Amino acid sequence: MDGARLPPVRKSLGQHFLIDKRALQRIADALELRGDETVIEIGPGRGALTELLAPRAGRLIAIEYDRALAKLLRDRYSGDARVVIVEQDVLEVNFAELAGGPYVIAGNVPYYITTPILFHGLTRPRAERAVYLVQREVAERIVAPAGDRAYGALSANVQAVARAELLFRVPAGAFRPPPKVESAVVRLTPRIEPVITEQEEEPYRLFVQAVFGMRRKQMRRILRELWSIDADRADRILFDADVDPAARPETLAPEQFATVLRRRE
Repeated sequence: MDGARLPPVRKSLGQHFLIDKRALQRIADALELRGDETVIEIGPGRGALTELLAPRAGRLIAIEYDRALAKLLRDRYSGDARVVIVEQDVLEVNFAELAGGPYVIAGNVPYYITTPILFHGLTRPRAERAVYLVQREVAERIVAPAGDRAYGALSANVQAVARAELLFRVPAGAFRPPPKVESAVVRLTPRIEPVITEQEEEPYRLFVQAVFGMRRKQMRRILRELWSIDADRADRILFDADVDPAARPETLAPEQFATVLRRRE
């Protein structure tokens, strides 16, 4: 399409359009589509990835907030009943209801709302697979193991319910306009046996976020402050969970956070 007729870039929406054909191809390949899936694309923008996904999917639902871009895509795919353009805030969309059954996710996620979108995408019933293009530092945090410098609340929350893979990095020059940071592609696959139950997901998320809000403190001190308990009670909980009371949050695996939370009962 003639670039002069494209809607202008809206910086307020954090728009950076991926134009590198090899990177786009690798993202489409990472979904490992069979041809019968419902694909939900987050932030299709000008449709570069949409163009690759449409012929591979059984049905493609593209969620675009920008009105002008949504119109561009509706016009482009007006003759293809398998492609649906939804003009809405992605955080207000129920993916499972929209898909009406099993689905997968692909998306070039706006950096300023990356974490909310990731958590939204992990809401049950979860996507069978999700492939996201995100800021490189965020990707590294998502996949970081316990004890790694990048490990934090995002790592522990995602890894409790999904297997996270960093697939490849994408340089700033692959976008128009280029962002000020590098990007990377991650794939999330729900764990067959999650670390936490459905009922535990919300309290676990809040607990982990609160713990990492005090990440420089030892777990003994953190539990005392979070739960208003004395040192002996905190130590008993941690010993029962096989956690050193002097340990700091970044050394605990998701399984350990879950066990500590359960020992509070």
